Amino acid sequence: MMKMHRVALAAALAVAAAGAVPSAMAQTGDTLKKIKDSGSITEGVRESSGALAFTLGDGKYAGFHYDVCARVIADIQKQLALPRIDVKYQPVTSQNRIPLVQNGTVDIECGSTTNNATRQKDVSFAPTTYVEEVRIAVKANSGITNIAQLNGKTVATTTGTTSVQLLRKHERAQGVDFKEVTGKDHSDSFLLLEGGRADAFVMDGQILAGLISKSKAPAEYRIVGEPLSVEPIAIMYRKDDAAFKKAVDDSVKNLMSSGEIAKLYDKWFLQPIPPSNTRVGLPLSDATKAAWANPNDKPAEDYAKK
Repeated sequence: MMKMHRVALAAALAVAAAGAVPSAMAQTGDTLKKIKDSGSITEGVRESSGALAFTLGDGKYAGFHYDVCARVIADIQKQLALPRIDVKYQPVTSQNRIPLVQNGTVDIECGSTTNNATRQKDVSFAPTTYVEEVRIAVKANSGITNIAQLNGKTVATTTGTTSVQLLRKHERAQGVDFKEVTGKDHSDSFLLLEGGRADAFVMDGQILAGLISKSKAPAEYRIVGEPLSVEPIAIMYRKDDAAFKKAVDDSVKNLMSSGEIAKLYDKWFLQPIPPSNTRVGLPLSDATKAAWANPNDKPAEDYAKK
């Protein structure tokens, strides 16, 4: 009887969820109108995406992309002539961020999301604000210095990230045979490396650098090996909403042309940052400079062609 009850309950919840999605979508065709009518915007935030976006605890968030979005939201407030906008924060993970944008829960996602062709079928992206290299973090005494040496090792990745696919592609191409373990978020994945349950953690370089800088013993870790890929990172929002896309994109482009985005980069990647007052120490790359000089929302596949 208990099993039948659970099945019936699950079925009822599934029906309810199916009915809720179209309703939510129906309300989000015009995001600017939704914001003006409600006086609020829901921002998708990450809890451990390195210096791009992270939590300070107690519902407070910080980071490079968090600050970029604060500027964007301020510009939207001016455009809509609102006395204020109530910003509601919705923590998201690599796994649920796209569905939460699609179903109307999140209006603008300000984390560490790679813009690629597959995702562009479901969501839209602002001009690239950061160009990432996917790298490998290991213990300094591990002896691992390149991808080939992952053979026979245990590698940590974060559920729902592009690093998983990149690892699998690399394994097939080079015959590297490794065991894969996954963390629910980036902090969880780093704990797998820190606790010895993984020999390596493969993720965006800036996320690795940020996690290492905030660890108990930063000198015990190294970022090694050749980049697995180069990926454009951008703010994400709903697809097919031209007015909202223009508002966000124009704001981001203005940050680039004014030089404000370079100041934000210096603040989060080269200066001491909370909560531990340590530096990530990641100089601005030529690829990111180029993205700012020529704003675009090209997917990762276009970078791979170069």
